[in-house]
Amino acid sequence: MRRFLGLVDCSRKCTVDVLLHVLFYAASRLISICAAGQRLANAPSDSTVFNALLATLPEYVELQRRVNRALAGHIPKALRRRRQRLAIDLTLIPYHGEPFADPQEVYRSLAKSGTSHFHAYASAYVIFHGQRYTVALTPVEKGELMSAVVKRLLRLAAKAGVRPRLLLLDRGFYSVEVIRYLPCARVPFLMPTIARGRKPKKGQAAKGIRAFHTRKKGGWGQHTLRRNKGTPRSVTVSICVSCGNYQGKWKRHGRFAWVYAYWGFQPTNPRWVADTYRTRFGIETSYRQMNQARIRTCTRNPLLRFLFVAIALILRNVWVWYHWEVLASPRRGGRLLRLERLRLETLLIWLLHVAEAALGVCDEASTERPPDP
Repeated sequence: MRRFLGLVDCSRKCTVDVLLHVLFYAASRLISICAAGQRLANAPSDSTVFNALLATLPEYVELQRRVNRALAGHIPKALRRRRQRLAIDLTLIPYHGEPFADPQEVYRSLAKSGTSHFHAYASAYVIFHGQRYTVALTPVEKGELMSAVVKRLLRLAAKAGVRPRLLLLDRGFYSVEVIRYLPCARVPFLMPTIARGRKPKKGQAAKGIRAFHTRKKGGWGQHTLRRNKGTPRSVTVSICVSCGNYQGKWKRHGRFAWVYAYWGFQPTNPRWVADTYRTRFGIETSYRQMNQARIRTCTRNPLLRFLFVAIALILRNVWVWYHWEVLASPRRGGRLLRLERLRLETLLIWLLHVAEAALGVCDEASTERPPDP
């Protein structure tokens, strides 16, 4: 945090150490800066902490650069030597309020947690055995094209030294713009399709992607995706269909047909495609762990909100680095990860204890109506 974010002392009482102790304490307890200041005896007030952060942090664009340098700071050199599988996804943090300065700050999507307004962030995540790092992070604005988001993330990952061998994307990136951009950038990709087209009816066969969902056997095909809005564009993409039966897995029963779009490589069989795409779910785990260390806040300032998300992901990257470099057991054929030796929650508890030892703990509550003896 000191090296990459460039934090400096704001005053004699509000130094960088004090700021970091308060931030890590709030992150470890999943509380706000205000609540952390009330629990730490010698911590400055919440307004002092916020003023110090705003005084020492750079502008939003420069903060994004520093955060991405911090995310790449612990990436091993082995991940930079060869091309890696990368996963890209979007995480939405519910927001109940008005924009801070620009309406583009608040992303609109399907309702979740009682709101359709979010602060959205996209990240790139490297998939390599136990070395699963978040290598790039960027905010997403309202109405921004997903192709621009993918382009920005790939550029940030390249600055971190990680080049994509195969890009795994969520179905939210299934669009003409993204599918046209990735072949031009020479980036092989794999993503699930969105079921569009006419549903099967009596005497009428299904059309579009829905026709692939009616298949009884796995196989291959091609589909032309057309853009309805704006300039008429189309793109043809290869299709893989993986079929099977749930047999009670994931508490589901019956037949399934998973349809994927891909380009830039030749799969061996449909089952391999489905198993390869499942490795993308690790990025969902990174978001779950991010929420285990994300400082809660009601501030409207997008700079501070981005900082709190970045702190959680930086802590997770450090946790991954410790497991690979320090806690793994050496053995022939590769290191053996011992995740039970240090859980992420344990690392956060250690940070909590350090903050309490440095600033003290306040276990009292003030009142104007003391109880009778």
